[in-house]
Amino acid sequence: MDQADYYRVENPDQDRSPFTGMTRKHYIECAKYVLNRAFVHVDSFDDYIIFPEVPGKTYPQPGSPDWRYRSLEFEGLRRTFALAGPLLHVEPEVEIRGIKLADYYAHHLRRALTPGHPNSIPMPEDLPDATYQFTCELGGLCMFLLLMPDLVWPSYDQGQKDAIAQTLSKWAHHRTTQNNWRFFNIEMMSFLKRNGYEIDEDLLKDHLRWINSYHAGDGWYLEQNYNYYTISMYSIYQTVWCRTFGDDYYPEIAETYEQSARQLMASFPYLFSRRGHINMWARSICYRLWVAGGFPMAFMLKGDAPFDPGWARRLCSGAVLQFTGREDFYDNEVPSLGFYGHREFLLQGYSCAASPFTMFMPFLALTLPESSPFWTAIENDGPWDSFGKQPHQYVLAKPGMALVNYSETGASEIKPAKVNEEDHNYNRLCYNTDFPWEDHDPAGGTAMEYCYRSKDPRDLDSRDSTFYLGLASREETEKDPNIYSTPVSVLYNGYREEVLYRQLVFRKPPNNGSGYIIDLAEIAVPLGVIRIDRSRLAFEYDLTLAHFGLPHLDDQPAVVEQQRLGDRLIATARIQGRQLALVCYGGFDQLRCKVHGGRNAEAEESTVLYLEKTRLQKNPPMELMITAMLHKTDDSPWTAEELNPIKSLALHDTLPSGSTLGATIETQDQARYTIDFNHIDGLREC
Repeated sequence: MDQADYYRVENPDQDRSPFTGMTRKHYIECAKYVLNRAFVHVDSFDDYIIFPEVPGKTYPQPGSPDWRYRSLEFEGLRRTFALAGPLLHVEPEVEIRGIKLADYYAHHLRRALTPGHPNSIPMPEDLPDATYQFTCELGGLCMFLLLMPDLVWPSYDQGQKDAIAQTLSKWAHHRTTQNNWRFFNIEMMSFLKRNGYEIDEDLLKDHLRWINSYHAGDGWYLEQNYNYYTISMYSIYQTVWCRTFGDDYYPEIAETYEQSARQLMASFPYLFSRRGHINMWARSICYRLWVAGGFPMAFMLKGDAPFDPGWARRLCSGAVLQFTGREDFYDNEVPSLGFYGHREFLLQGYSCAASPFTMFMPFLALTLPESSPFWTAIENDGPWDSFGKQPHQYVLAKPGMALVNYSETGASEIKPAKVNEEDHNYNRLCYNTDFPWEDHDPAGGTAMEYCYRSKDPRDLDSRDSTFYLGLASREETEKDPNIYSTPVSVLYNGYREEVLYRQLVFRKPPNNGSGYIIDLAEIAVPLGVIRIDRSRLAFEYDLTLAHFGLPHLDDQPAVVEQQRLGDRLIATARIQGRQLALVCYGGFDQLRCKVHGGRNAEAEESTVLYLEKTRLQKNPPMELMITAMLHKTDDSPWTAEELNPIKSLALHDTLPSGSTLGATIETQDQARYTIDFNHIDGLREC
């Protein structure tokens, strides 16, 4: 290979960009660097850009139909255009490995979209009636062509345009799936109408109304669960649509989209760490960088920018370097199917080797004029210096999540709720930018998670309550008695007096969903969180609570130390530049440590600190489980005060509100909190 193993910022501009060194010219250089590696797989001008298939759960699988392979080919072409398109917009004559990009993409897109050509994608009527990846890719292509009308389309003659429009129209008017996919049809139909072709305007309006109906508030849109699609599909696609089509044709709907995007921007920068790192959270993790596309999008909105442009570029550039600046980011010369390296546990079957290229949404910044404040402002840390010692919290009640920024460590966390399935992309207690989540351990001790295992003899011999009620057969209720499960729902119960309340549900009705609950109460402190959680687990059980996983980088294991100080159980673990502490004040039996293999996003092995308890009474008591889960992003030794964030603790059997089991806590910085679970079931939202 004739290039470096990862992107390096050459001649950084320390005056304009004192944190990252990156300016507009570096974005151009980075785009060329990534494409130069990708085009290793293109031997000649007539070759499709096809990347080696990656064994595992991604497509195509052995025996897949021919259209899946056509999808693989077209996805590589279209998704690399997410990087090539903005680059062509600023350097129309650019060449990569001797291939002129403008000619290459015009040539291959025309062949793929011309009906009857040997390289053309199939038409929907030639396939069973369903939704297909072609809708997604064509919608993304049209979004770019609407935003950058100078690309590709002007190079075609009228006959070529008409043939391509025929393919676009067939897919634009075909069946789509719910939620964000409607934007693919919207972008295709809008592109066609903008270029003089007839469309079904009633269908377009209906898609637009459907999208509007999904807005849940705070700028967030409902998917299966709330996730980055709110930014990377809804807000980016809708803002491009507004500026390139909606303002002219549907101004009222465009204005509603504009307002929802502005609502999102109020909280958006707090998703990132101080240095701009992205949190590994939700599905489609292999797209990792795409969420940072919200930064250039913010400068496409009408009126004043929603946040400081120097802070925006600092975060956006930090996100770009988080990945492109790592050697383990690349696999087969292209971004890996993972977060850093290839990791099967975080993938979905709808991805292929080319899918990660949709991550390069931040390079939409190249469509902003050179005079944009995004490019001219001096990088800065925004409000981080004003946070003080206490964490900054931004609670979003509508999507039911809390964003926490730790000024002491520079890390940021997402604490999710309104999660309605046992999906580890969503149901962890929190997600941290500096401690990516690990795969589930069925033996217990899953990182940043409560794990539950029934010891109820009725479950062990497959006679659980569902079976007793006659609602299922014995076969339907069989379970592996050795396997731990994780929550099937995470509920939002409000943020009151600086305490975040949520609930974990481990079984749903009719399987006695009111007897498998942990009520969560969380207080953010400078180095992490104090947890005062109430177990309402009705029958015999095992339970574990684990901290983040620490990767064994360069095959170096974490250094673990354990001690007991009075009633406190304390364990610390450290690697270079990162440390964890798990402190138990009560509610568990033992504090343990285990080494995980093949579960961490950064290394093959990792260390996890965890607590465990076993309750074998037929009717176990309700209990408070009181812990501190702390982290550092440096090598400074833990102080006695840091390992004891609770200065005083008073437990209450019944509170004045009438609630059962609560606590009054004073932290080391003299702040006082009352933990009151009153009416928590009536306050639940999902």
